[in-house]
Amino acid sequence: MNAKRVFVVGMGAMGSGIVQACAQAGHQVVAVDASEAMRAKGLTSIQQSLAKMSEGGKLRETKEALLARIEISDSLRRAADADLVIEAISEDLEIKQNLFRELSQICSPSAVLATNTSSIPITEIAVAVSNPERFVGIHFFNPVHRMKLIEVVRGILTSDQTVALAREFATSLGKEPIVVNKDTAGFIVNRINGMAILEALRLLEKGVASPEDIDKAMRLGLGHPIGPFEFMDMVGLDIVAKARMGIYEETKDPSHYPPVTLMRKVKAGHLGRKTGKGFYEY
Repeated sequence: MNAKRVFVVGMGAMGSGIVQACAQAGHQVVAVDASEAMRAKGLTSIQQSLAKMSEGGKLRETKEALLARIEISDSLRRAADADLVIEAISEDLEIKQNLFRELSQICSPSAVLATNTSSIPITEIAVAVSNPERFVGIHFFNPVHRMKLIEVVRGILTSDQTVALAREFATSLGKEPIVVNKDTAGFIVNRINGMAILEALRLLEKGVASPEDIDKAMRLGLGHPIGPFEFMDMVGLDIVAKARMGIYEETKDPSHYPPVTLMRKVKAGHLGRKTGKGFYEY
C-alpha cells in the first residue's frame, strides 16, 4: 500500500500505538484527542517508544524522521483530506456512533472509516455512517508495536473493496491480517481468550489458586506470554468487563457473564496498571 494520509481519533494506549505504527510504515498521520492531557501523554508515549527502539537498533529511520510524519491536533476537521480514519476511543456504542456521524459530514465520501473496537459488532456502529459500505473494523492488539495480528472485521454493509483495502493497509504496517467474515461481538481472539479469562476468574473465586499461580500456569504450561490476570491489568479491568458484557448482551449466554470479582474491582476503581492497582499492585 502506498503512503496514505491516516487520521486517528483517540490517543490512549491503543490510539498512540496505531499512530506510531502508521508513521513507521511511511504513512502521514494526524492524531486527535479532545483532551489536552491525553494528547501530551500519547505523544510522550510515542517518543519514548521510538527512543527505546532506536537505542535497540530496531528503526530503519531516525526517530526525528518518524515524528515528522505525525501531527497532533484537537480538531476533527483535519479528517477532511484523510484516506483512512481509525477510531480508537472508549468502548461505548453511543459515543462511537456520534463520532462517526460527525466524521461522515467531514470526511471525503471515498475515505475508509474504521473502528478499533474490540467487542462491539461493526454493523451497530456502521448504521451511523453515511455510505456504510466503506466502514470496517480494523482491530489492533496491545501493545501495537509488538503484536503482529490485525482482525479485519466485515460488517453486514461492508463492501469487498473496503475489506481488501483494510487488509492491504494492515499488511503495509508489517502486520498479519485475518478477516472476520461474520460480524459478532468479540470477533475471534477476544471470543476465545475471553472464555479463558472468565474461567481464570472462576477458579480464583473458588479458591483453586492465586492470580500469581494461575498466571504462571498459563505462561509455563501453555506458553502464553502473560497470564490472564496480568493481561486484564494491562488492558484495564473496565475494558475487559465491558467487552465481556457486550458479548453477554448479544448472546444472552450466561457463560459469558462477567464474574462478581471482576465487576467489584471495577466498581472499586481497581482497573489495573492505569490506576496502580488491579489484581496486582504497581
